[in-house]
Parts: sequence; structure tokens; C-alpha cells
Amino acid sequence: MNYSCEASVAHMPVRKQVLILGEAAEGDNFLRDGLRRQGCDVSVQRAFAELNNAKLKEGALVFVLISGVAGKTLYADVDALVRRVRNISVIPVVEYADQEKAATLLELGCVDYLLSPFSESQLEALLRRQEYANAAQESFVSCSQAGRRLLAMAQRVSLTRAPILITGETGTGKELMARYIHRFSASADAPFIAVNCAAIPEQMLESILFGHEKGAFTGAVAAQPGKFELANGGTLLLDEIGELPLGLQAKLLRVLQEQRVERLGGRKEIELNVRIIAATNRDLQVEVAEGRFRADLMFRLDVLPLHISPLRERKEDVLPLARRFVAKYAPQEAGEELFTSDACRALLQHDWPGNARELENTVQRALVLRNGLFIQPQDLGLAVSPQSETRVDKPQALFAESGKAALRASGKWAEYQHVIDTIRRFDGHKTKAAASLGMTSRALRYRLNAMREQGIELNF
Repeated sequence: MNYSCEASVAHMPVRKQVLILGEAAEGDNFLRDGLRRQGCDVSVQRAFAELNNAKLKEGALVFVLISGVAGKTLYADVDALVRRVRNISVIPVVEYADQEKAATLLELGCVDYLLSPFSESQLEALLRRQEYANAAQESFVSCSQAGRRLLAMAQRVSLTRAPILITGETGTGKELMARYIHRFSASADAPFIAVNCAAIPEQMLESILFGHEKGAFTGAVAAQPGKFELANGGTLLLDEIGELPLGLQAKLLRVLQEQRVERLGGRKEIELNVRIIAATNRDLQVEVAEGRFRADLMFRLDVLPLHISPLRERKEDVLPLARRFVAKYAPQEAGEELFTSDACRALLQHDWPGNARELENTVQRALVLRNGLFIQPQDLGLAVSPQSETRVDKPQALFAESGKAALRASGKWAEYQHVIDTIRRFDGHKTKAAASLGMTSRALRYRLNAMREQGIELNF
């Protein structure tokens, strides 16, 4: 793997609090010693049962030695660990023969994994990816498992120069994800240029993308570089790529294949070194089947696909996002205390067809229309979801009195309720429900076991 991002983030401090969980082979202290050489404060625990909350500080890194922990309960233990303290980063250390386990653990909420044996430079790169992920969270909120997996994948694909295709419904944050990837790349200090292919008239789009020379067309009184040139050395985001006219699709394909561009009216080819990120809310395979998009261009763009789930499928992100928007529009307010418990419930029950963009508008409007300090359900202007009539009873263990604890408990309960609702939607068919939730059937089975341990009755 190419760890070319190291130089671009060398100025960032390495995270200090690190816990190693599991028994390493006798004399094998490479991980512990390597972490200490990176300036980490390292502690070691032999088993999950020995963990205590004092060791699991928020924001800590937890390395789990897969070969040194109990095998039968591994997935259930890791699932419980991920949920035990918010924002800890769990990283399994696996041997090459156990990479299938790593894939399942990522689905359970682990943010990355380390293949053993590994080099010192690989360990350093992983630590810096995690430190950079913390900094990047300032612009992209993701507390749900699907979101955490997506960010981990974004960190990995950012290390390459291959084209990336980001898909997702309108308002899910596709441009934010593109900027997140750019910040992780080796060219983080280079330009990031975004072009909305749907917002520019077709007759102007070619000139804007490729540039033009003086006199190339009526009104071209001076030469202008195109977006490809302006993004040279950095990243070019082609947003709403599904709206690109067929004629321009052929020209774009040639630019991607040749890695050079020629301005309109020009004769000189300009060499390019640009990372291409395309984004769309359309299903490009359907567009290809119906003749509106070139299959060869889709295959060229869809090298590293990333899909952003809609907000209704990651309810754990609703309240953190709402607090983020409060901080954005009312920074003087205490965002964590601003929503009443009924307002939190209304936010969690809404389906958010407009995704994060709709949530942002709702919070902004509520801050203006509220009566008094706190935001009440009526300030949000949301219709009650019909699904709220089929809620299951919340176990006493998930109740919290107020403040941050209440919000965390509400987020956890929203996640549990979403799992239950999804299984009911598929009439109890767990394989289909797991696919809809973005996890394997085995991961769903461990999730349901964890819910039963919380005292939740599962009747599908």
C-alpha cells in the first residue's frame, strides 16, 4: 500500500492515549514499542473482561490483537466495545490469513485494521490517518457504524490517485465527502475545484471545464484556463456527473484516458495530474441502460465507489448533526442542552427525505422561531412519522435524566429502533434486513444479541 499521505500530515501530532488489548506472542513487543516510539502513552490489557472505563477514555485508540483474544465471543465483544465509549477508535490487528475477520469487524464499527507483520512506517501512517480523521471530523459528522466505515474507506482511497465515484441522495453531503478525501491526500495543500455539471448551461460547460483561447468563440476576448488546469496537482470534483450531456461525456472520457487537455481554439495539449472525484444522486447503471450515460465513462469513473447512506438509515447521526448546526448558527448557545427531550424524539422519528440539508434548514428555522431558550417539537415544524405508533418499550437501562447522557442514550435507542424497524419492514427476513442496513448477516446476529442483553424484547 502507498502511504504517500505521511508527508502531507507530518505537522500533525500523533494521538497519545493508546490501549493494546490481548496477549501478544512471547517476545513480540513490536506494536507496543513502535507505539511508544511514536510518542504514545501505551497501556496493555489481556482480555475484554479486564477493561475498565478509566482506560477507555473518549478519543482513545484501542488495538485489539485478534490472535490473543477469545475467538468464540470476538465479534460480540468488539461490538460491545465499540458502543461502550463514544468516539473511541477500535483497530484490530490481524494476520494475513484472518483478513475475512477484519472485514466483519469493520462492519461492526472498527475504523481501520493493521495487517501483521507490519513495518514501522505502516504503523506511523495508520496513527496519522487516525489523527487526521479526528481533525477532519470538524467538517463531516459521523457517529453511526455505516458512517464510520465510510470515513475509514475514504481514508484508504485517498491514498491513491484513481478516480472516485461518490453516490447518494440529494443532501447527504457528497461534496463534504469529496473535500474530506482531498484533506487526507498527499495533495491536501493543492487546489480543490468543484464544478456542478447541472448548474452550468451546456454551451458554457465545455469552456469552463477545458478552458479556451482568445477568439475561440464570440465573446472570448481573452484566454481562460479551464477547471482541469486550475485543479492541476490537486482534486477536481465533478458534481452531478449524471447531468453531463452525452457530447461532453465523450470529451471527458478522452481527457481521463490521456491525462491531458486542450483548450477550445488551442493547439497545445496541457499535461494533467488531477485526482477526479465524481458525484451523483442518480444510479449510473440505470442511466447507461437507458442511453443517457456512456458505459465506458461510468467504468472509468467507478474505480473506487463510495456510497453515502441517507440520514434515515443512520439515525445515530441525527442528534450530533443537529448539535453541529446549532453551533454553526448559534455559536453562543450550549448546543448539547438546547433541544428538549421531546424535540430530540421528534428529530429521531422524522425520516429526513432531504437528508442533512433538510436537517440543517430545520435547525436554522427552529433557532429563529423558538419561544424561549430551548427548542420544542413545535419549533421544528416536523410531521410525526407513522412508524412512531409502533415503537417498542425502551428498557430502563437506556433512560438518562438530562444533558449529554440523555442525548447519547437517545442516539443509542434510535439505532436499536432502526434495526427493529428495518427487520419488520422485511417481514422478519434478517438477510434482507442486514443488506439494507449495510452489514453482513453475522454482524446483524451479534447486534441482536447485544440488544437482547440490554433487555430489549425482539418480536418480529
